[in-house]
Amino acid sequence: MTSRNPSPRADLVRDACTAFGAVLDGLGDDDSWAATGCTGWSVRDLVHHCAMDGLRGLVALHTPTTARPDRDAATYWTDWGGDPEAAAESRRRARVAASMLPDWDAVRELYRGTAGALVHAAEHRGSGGAVRTDGHVLRVEDLLSTLAVEATVHHLDLIQHLDGSPGPAADGLAEVRRVLTDLWEREPLEHWSDEHFARVGTGRAELSAPERAELGAYADLLPLFS
Repeated sequence: MTSRNPSPRADLVRDACTAFGAVLDGLGDDDSWAATGCTGWSVRDLVHHCAMDGLRGLVALHTPTTARPDRDAATYWTDWGGDPEAAAESRRRARVAASMLPDWDAVRELYRGTAGALVHAAEHRGSGGAVRTDGHVLRVEDLLSTLAVEATVHHLDLIQHLDGSPGPAADGLAEVRRVLTDLWEREPLEHWSDEHFARVGTGRAELSAPERAELGAYADLLPLFS
C-alpha cells in the first residue's frame, strides 16, 4: 500500500526520472557513443552512472536511522566538486563499470529498471524520518531532492550533443534552482532561466562578461557544485 503521507518530493523524483528516460527511448546504439556534458563520458557511461545513483537512492530509502541529520537538500552538495583527483577517479570508475555492459539495450534497461524501482520506493516511503547515504544522514525529503537534482543536472549533460532531444522536467529544474539559490545565498539574475542557472551554477556553462560584471564578487562563488 502507498504511504498515507508520501513525501511531495517523490513527484520530483518521478518526473525527473521519467523525463530522463524519455530521452533514452529515442536513442540507438550509435547515439549511445555520443559525447555528453560530463568530461570523458559517453551517453553509455552517463546512463550507467545515473542507474547507480538510482541504486544509491534505493539503498538509502531502505536504510533508516534515528541519527540526527547532518546535511540537507542543499548542503549535501558541498562535498561535490572540490577535489579534482577524486572527480577524475570517479570518472574512470564509471567508464570501467559501464564497459562491462557492452550492449546498449542492457545499459538502457538497467537504468529503466533501477529508476522504476526508485520511483516506486519513493512513492511508498513516508515523508518522515531520516536515512543514511554517502556517509551522511538526511531527512527523506532531502534525500529525494538530491536524487531529483542529480537526474535533472545529468539530463542536461545527456542532451548536450543530442539535438532535438526533450529537456528535463520543469519541476526538476525548479528544484535545482531552489538548491543552488540556497547554496549561493542570493537570487539568480532576474533574466536567467532555470536551465541557464542550472548550467552556470554547476559549472556546465561559463558566465558572460556582462553577467560576471553584474554579479561582482558573487561570480567567484560559481560553480556551487559540479
